[in-house]
Amino acid sequence: MAVLGATGYTGVELLRVLAQHPRVRVTVVTSQQFAGKPLSEVYPSLAGKCDLVLEELDVAKVASRSALAFAALPHKTSMEVVAALVEQGLRVVDLSADFRLHDPEVYRQWYSPHKAPRLLRQAVYGLTEIHRRSISRARLVANPGCYPTGAVLGLAPLFARRLVRGTVLIDAKSGVTGAGRSSAVELSFSEVNENFKAYSVGVHRHTPEIEQELSEIAKSTVSILFVPHLVPMSRGILSTMYVELKRRVSDTELALLYKTFYHNGPFVRILPYGVFPETKEVRGSNDCVVGLRYEPRAKRLIVITALDNLVKGAAGQAVQNMNLMYGWPEAEGLRGAALVP
Repeated sequence: MAVLGATGYTGVELLRVLAQHPRVRVTVVTSQQFAGKPLSEVYPSLAGKCDLVLEELDVAKVASRSALAFAALPHKTSMEVVAALVEQGLRVVDLSADFRLHDPEVYRQWYSPHKAPRLLRQAVYGLTEIHRRSISRARLVANPGCYPTGAVLGLAPLFARRLVRGTVLIDAKSGVTGAGRSSAVELSFSEVNENFKAYSVGVHRHTPEIEQELSEIAKSTVSILFVPHLVPMSRGILSTMYVELKRRVSDTELALLYKTFYHNGPFVRILPYGVFPETKEVRGSNDCVVGLRYEPRAKRLIVITALDNLVKGAAGQAVQNMNLMYGWPEAEGLRGAALVP
């Protein structure tokens, strides 16, 4: 296996997860910034677990030494590299946003003109619990964004039963690693510590991704209002969603609906009615935990999900998808419990 962009937060999390996988051997790790250095020098936490030397990205070399590549590269950079890898016959799990949107015009509106539009329809959106069968046959999987993972998993059972009326409101809070390993001033300790702020209000790039997936599940056009927030913690996403239902659904029916929908999903855990998840409960794990409550005064269902943005929201889900692509047990290498405290 190859990990491209191995020194970003997602890349190093991939390596941490893969080090526990019984069927995988990492053969290539790349980094433009740290090429020539041992990986363990950049991340001492990986000493003895992955002692490869970081290399500059060379598609031909990657193709000659691996069968599958995880592309943990920046948006808009990944698309050309991934296209070249697919042409070389590799399987690819892309962790950027470059192949998540099916429509190149939508991608252009939210990012830039797409340089490999022919692959957009070939790519399978890698939300494992929703597209399990298609992922198992895919050569290119577009790993979902962290916010969409929590939002779609929380809402999919409702849209599948066509219970939702109107626009869904999604209020989500993320730890700082969701922005990547950046040196931006606004992500520095003094800016983030003891602070809590909304950003990209109503215009976050994950909006069309969430709408695309929910629309496919509902078989009709879905609109959302999505507001993300940055909180002073390293990991975790807590998403609170406010949903108007077409009819009153009992507590028992809600619980049965969600448990039935995710009956074969090893990483989606539905809490007892009225109990809600916390980010510490999922830190370091591949779990997404869901809590539900109907508020009769407001006539809204409240759905709250929690996940680790670097694991279920990125690296863990990528490994989950790899397992399906190779026909291995879906949870292989991913059964680790959350880190407590």
